[in-house]
Amino acid sequence: MYRKEQFVFRKDQVYQATVRNYTENDFNELIGIQQRAFPPPFPSELWWNKDQLKNHVEHFPLGALCVEIDGRIAGSITGLIVDFDESHPDHTWDEITDEGYIRTHNPNGNTLYVVDLCIEPDFRGFKLAKVLMNAMYEIVVHMQLDRLLGGGRIPTYHTFSHLFTIEEYVNKLISGQYKDPVITFLLQCGRTPIKAVKGYLEDKESCDYGLLMQWKNPFQQEKT
Repeated sequence: MYRKEQFVFRKDQVYQATVRNYTENDFNELIGIQQRAFPPPFPSELWWNKDQLKNHVEHFPLGALCVEIDGRIAGSITGLIVDFDESHPDHTWDEITDEGYIRTHNPNGNTLYVVDLCIEPDFRGFKLAKVLMNAMYEIVVHMQLDRLLGGGRIPTYHTFSHLFTIEEYVNKLISGQYKDPVITFLLQCGRTPIKAVKGYLEDKESCDYGLLMQWKNPFQQEKT
């Protein structure tokens, strides 16, 4: 199981944070964070439910992480292991995560896949999303997996979709000409794009695209 203590900062204040695996005792708090982080008009059926969370801690407890500050849960990140083939990257979020129930978890796979990342609104500004992402990188190294992978929303794309193809817009994000709150954050975390997949998720802002982005394990040699 995973547990790490570290300091985090907001403005001039220093706080002690604990990253740990979440358990059934945390389910109500985790669902409340989702409701506050993704208020209406976000569809309520897309918030975590207890059956999904139970599957997370049963199928792959190591990949079910939360971060606490002063004893209060401030965010969570969830993953599962899949067997990913870079030559056939296309998939939807529903397909690869089993609609968030992660019954597709494959303990013999090569890739840690991010299912969800959520931060309590009261704790934004602590850079906790990056803290949780770094914890997932550590799990990739610990388990000797090839990579961390996930599909990122591109919520600014709808503003520019009449001007650029998705590939053109992604290149502009990579070059720094434009910024996107999700993709720019993932780039700052060390993730690199693989492919923009149409139909990855139903998301008007992203024009239904998801950008597959990976972090490759620097200790794993390329397989020949």
